[in-house]
Amino acid sequence: MRAGTFSPNHIGNDAAIFNIVAEQLRKRGCEVNTYSEEQFVQGAGNDARIILNMCREPRSLALLQKLEDRGALVINSGYGIENCTRERMTRILIGSGIPYPDSLMVNTDEVVKDRIAKAGFNNGCWVKRGDLHTMHREDVSYARHAQEAQEILQEYFLRGMKRAVISRHIEGEMIKFYGVTGSNFFYWFYPFDRAQSRIGADQAAKPVHTPFDVESLKQICAKAADILDVKIYGGDCIITREGEIRIIDFDDWPSFAPCRTEAGPVIARMIMNEIKKHA
Repeated sequence: MRAGTFSPNHIGNDAAIFNIVAEQLRKRGCEVNTYSEEQFVQGAGNDARIILNMCREPRSLALLQKLEDRGALVINSGYGIENCTRERMTRILIGSGIPYPDSLMVNTDEVVKDRIAKAGFNNGCWVKRGDLHTMHREDVSYARHAQEAQEILQEYFLRGMKRAVISRHIEGEMIKFYGVTGSNFFYWFYPFDRAQSRIGADQAAKPVHTPFDVESLKQICAKAADILDVKIYGGDCIITREGEIRIIDFDDWPSFAPCRTEAGPVIARMIMNEIKKHA
């Protein structure tokens, strides 16, 4: 299970999807033993041939990679999870042609105001922790201008972070998405669209959204998941006023909170298929 430190505001949701999948696997005849990340690092479950995990702690990832190299089936791959750390993910997605905001990768003790201005981030930017997955809300911060970005970077340095990613702010609507490779499951929604959750709300009351190509979004996300080497994934994207898609975050095994009942059996079936291929 994922350590609480790496489930900011989602400890219950992360545990819920993990337990649903575990129960689905038991119903399919699997013996499933559950451990915390700390127990895993101390040796629990290290002799398993099949490891299903939501780990993000660096010690856990190193161990997952070691066991994977020895022949264990690891989902998500320890290498894939590491690929989803911010700087690594940014480099991989941009380098692979995935639509992603222009970004700078910097040391937190750098003076970056001139670089931000030269990059043309005049309408704001996002300063994001670069070394690990997000642990606190402050690990992703909006800066209105270069001076504010510099101040945020200084705060990161004082908090002990060595690297950060600074990304251009993209105007548009945010969409959250969830997917499972090897299946037709793909769920997306507008997280700030309250009308969607109102029972009986009429069509006229719902906000008007910019049209975009959903199939294109699916294909972009599937390609990103393949490149990053994660089978259970989710993230955020921005739909611009022109209907263009820009991925702004990609997560290894998110909570699937709005769709976990539907996602659980799909994830379990995918795992069973992977087990058959691995045997």
